[in-house]
Amino acid sequence: MKRYGMVLGVLGLLLLGLALTQGMMGDSGPGMMGYGPQYGPGMMGYGMMGGYGMMGMMAVYPPEARPIPQAEAKARMEAYAKRLYPGARLKDFMAFSQNYYAQVVDEKGQGLFELIADRYTGVVSPEPGPNMMWNTRYSMMGGPVQTPVRFPLEEAKKLAETFLKGYLPGAQVMEAGAFPGYYTFDFGRKEVEGMLSVNAYTGEVWVHTWHGFFLGE
Repeated sequence: MKRYGMVLGVLGLLLLGLALTQGMMGDSGPGMMGYGPQYGPGMMGYGMMGGYGMMGMMAVYPPEARPIPQAEAKARMEAYAKRLYPGARLKDFMAFSQNYYAQVVDEKGQGLFELIADRYTGVVSPEPGPNMMWNTRYSMMGGPVQTPVRFPLEEAKKLAETFLKGYLPGAQVMEAGAFPGYYTFDFGRKEVEGMLSVNAYTGEVWVHTWHGFFLGE
């Protein structure tokens, strides 16, 4: 009887772990790393890193909270970038309701990585999603890559446009940024409404769901 109870306990823990894992993996899609060919939100999309997951739950502020000034956010992001790459500078600084965003480039203007800063706390961190998973130089998955990219910038732009026809009809790809292993595009109908990235090797599309509403540059 005691042994039977232990077995039930182990099974219960396994079921709990499975439920938690499914919750972390996102709302509906089977894609683990974002919007792939199946276009379903996965672990780093609406799940763990997206608008309805961990980062969304942590966006808790007192009613009187006010965003930090953009100049302060820029200064913090520049300091963070230069600690990683002394010659770094910011490009395409943008304000969203959830965070400030900036691309980081080197002395020649080539993309290095992407940063975000919480609009209220000013905490700077690497942008989640493609920047952390697809960046072949600075991400947790980074390392020497000898294989040439399969999709150059213009082809990646066409893939993004194809995706947008279903995701947000009428939206156009706007400004583009190239990074090691992937590209990031602004998109919108009349003005910027969001961002997405395209993997330079697989062609997968990853929507940046963590920014919130676009407020301006």
